[in-house]
Amino acid sequence: MIRMVALDIDGTLLAPGVDVTALPDAAMTAAVHDLHEAGVVVALATGRMYPGTAHIARHLGINQPLICQQGASVHEFNGTLRHGCAIDESVALELYDYAVSHNWPLAWFDHERYLVTQDNPQAKYFAAVSQVEIEIHPQPHTSGIRATGIDIISTIDDSPDVHVLLEARYGGRITLLDFPSVTAVHAPEASKGNAVQTLAEELGIARHEVLAIGDSVNDVSMLSWAGHSAAPEHCDLYARESAKEILHGKGVDGVEAKLRSILA
Repeated sequence: MIRMVALDIDGTLLAPGVDVTALPDAAMTAAVHDLHEAGVVVALATGRMYPGTAHIARHLGINQPLICQQGASVHEFNGTLRHGCAIDESVALELYDYAVSHNWPLAWFDHERYLVTQDNPQAKYFAAVSQVEIEIHPQPHTSGIRATGIDIISTIDDSPDVHVLLEARYGGRITLLDFPSVTAVHAPEASKGNAVQTLAEELGIARHEVLAIGDSVNDVSMLSWAGHSAAPEHCDLYARESAKEILHGKGVDGVEAKLRSILA
């Protein structure tokens, strides 16, 4: 029996390439709502910050804890911080210096505020889906905000080298996630997998009673931990290698069908 479903949002509940204002369609919304009504814990697990995550949860009609910022913050549905983990302050400062030395924009954020050193398209997209305001702050480390997440926004060509350098320099002191031109840095314990595991244990739900669904590298930790896991057909290579099942169908139709199969 599946007692908990951990769901990524972008690329899983929402098809790739949709507008930043998009909401899950009627079929997906009904499936999630019906799971919730049947007593299954439906936990959204996303890279978005709390406001953008809660917006999706309200649309779906669920009120479970929300896993945000790749697991760096877990909120009660009302916004209260349930769990949070910040990046080591000395590491955060060195990351700032590194980005500035290359004239790359850097995003510095906690569970409430989103600061960037320079205006840039990647930050605008993240702020839009997260439903937060961008604060331009050339020296975010002086803001008093202890970062739960830092994004180094370089280029598609440079980002692989950024990852290699940071991994060699900091090792287990950070967690790294790679997106086309963004290297996302979080505390070592911050991952969707750890957050899903902690939440399941707090709710008395066993690993084999958890289904995780996601489509990307940032979902690998929860796809690997959960007793049951699946990825939509368009998933990236990392999710494909980690998921126990590939869900066939156009867009996210396979995800909706999988959710319906639990109810059946």
